[in-house]
Amino acid sequence: MQHFEESIYNLIVETSTNLPGDVRRAVARGRALEDRATRSGLALTTIAQNIGMAEQQVSPICQDTGLPTFIIHTPVGVNQIEMKKDIHSAIIRATKNGKLRPNSVDSLTGENSGDNLGAGTPVIHFEQWEEEGIDVRLILKGGGCENKNIQYSLPAELEGLGKAGRDLDGIRKCILHSVYQAQGQGCSAGFIGVGIGGDRTTGYELAKKQLFRKVEDVNPNEDLGKLEDYIMENANKLGIGTMGFGGEVTLLGCKIGVMNRLPASFFVSVAYNCWAFRRQGILVHPATGDIQEWLYESGTGISVEGEAAPQPAAEPVGVAAADREASGVVPEDATIPAAPAIVSGTGEAASDPAVQGNVAASEPAASASASSGGSREFRLSTPISEEDIRSLRVGDVVILSGEMHTGRDALHKYLMDHDAPVDLNGAVIYHCGPVMLKDDEGWHVKAAGPTTSIREEPYQGDIIKKFGIRAVIGKGGMGPKTLKALGEHGAVYLNAIGGAAQYYAECIKKVNAVDFMEFGIPEAMWHLQVDGFAAIVTMDAHGNSLHADVEKDSAAKLAQFREPVFK
Repeated sequence: MQHFEESIYNLIVETSTNLPGDVRRAVARGRALEDRATRSGLALTTIAQNIGMAEQQVSPICQDTGLPTFIIHTPVGVNQIEMKKDIHSAIIRATKNGKLRPNSVDSLTGENSGDNLGAGTPVIHFEQWEEEGIDVRLILKGGGCENKNIQYSLPAELEGLGKAGRDLDGIRKCILHSVYQAQGQGCSAGFIGVGIGGDRTTGYELAKKQLFRKVEDVNPNEDLGKLEDYIMENANKLGIGTMGFGGEVTLLGCKIGVMNRLPASFFVSVAYNCWAFRRQGILVHPATGDIQEWLYESGTGISVEGEAAPQPAAEPVGVAAADREASGVVPEDATIPAAPAIVSGTGEAASDPAVQGNVAASEPAASASASSGGSREFRLSTPISEEDIRSLRVGDVVILSGEMHTGRDALHKYLMDHDAPVDLNGAVIYHCGPVMLKDDEGWHVKAAGPTTSIREEPYQGDIIKKFGIRAVIGKGGMGPKTLKALGEHGAVYLNAIGGAAQYYAECIKKVNAVDFMEFGIPEAMWHLQVDGFAAIVTMDAHGNSLHADVEKDSAAKLAQFREPVFK
């Protein structure tokens, strides 16, 4: 199979950069249900634009390209050892070309392999079948949503829902609870795969396999089909919304599978996937390794606007940006206006008001958005003063310019006991592990969306106090310890749109420097020059947290589903 490696490389690129048609239509249905003037509506607009940008630029939709997971069906006699070697070669090439972020980390030493190869990575499941062709399917599931997977052992007592027994109604409660517990930390609105039965390992495998089903298919099991419909109707009544901002659309898809179990065990396993639902597949010729067929329809030409989308051609186009453009990418989804216009919802870039110090409120944008929630818009330049920060409130849109610094798990742990390599007084820390490429001119940002912030909760308050940090950017919000520190030391938490890696990469104008490359590219401290970087204040210096409010409200709504439905 001389062309197999090239086919796998094309599969990886297509999966990472071009969201499939069924997923795009699901996003479009979500946009149709959400008021576009709300925070969730504006987040969905940014998501739609990011989808088009990633396709046109042939760059990762989200900077977290996950742990590549392949499920491969082969005829008897195919050399799986050679296939695995070709897959590894394609993975190395895709990583080198910036289509995958280096995500394989030694669990004991913390060392990043740099090429996505290592013990257990990538994940490759081989199965034999009696068909002639080779069926290769790939899913790229990022760590933020992977961390919101959950497994229940029935019977159980569930918050807000009471007892969940070993029956269909107990399963119903588990699935609703899984959506509630994820809140916005898994980059909602999301898709879930559910596995009923098995043991702890096979239950999770079954759940993840459900994510390979097409969004619009019908479950052949009538009872499970009814349960899928029920979950889709009622999970969106929890009011969690896109990014956990509150809203009408929390879940975009639900697929449920079942297998036998042990008499003593009854597991319900849930695999949560973000809106950036990246999975694709190919049918490969067993002799040549050429692609014979794409197994999921291409996203090319499919609008993510909130109206009915036309049916596309069955095959994705190639991975060349020029080919995609020629095939008719929807202009509205492929272009991005100035950052202020996207987040404020004004439809045009905010005017430049008179600047006093480092902060300026954009009156036209603020007044335009006041009728849809009272949001104000501020332009801030780093370093930021405490006075400027304390003028901000939850719901305000902040547009940043100047230098910001990325910082994730390794850096936060390090800074607890060491000095920073740069002055962080008045600085902005961005919870981000970017995709980076280096050439003769230096480093370039290929994708740079936020990571889930709650992982830094043990450190963040102490880091704010120690270094005088004024703003933390991430997604999903943080907890009470950080909220307390924001008030005590004059800082805010800014929620960026999870998965919008191309949108935010456009705002990064230069890589000034980098420290701690020994942590690996995702965990290094990148010093980035930004302009027009827009995010929303969701935790302020006055004790207010949008995330806490949405969680409290959704908990109350969850309780309405306590009574039995499936008897």
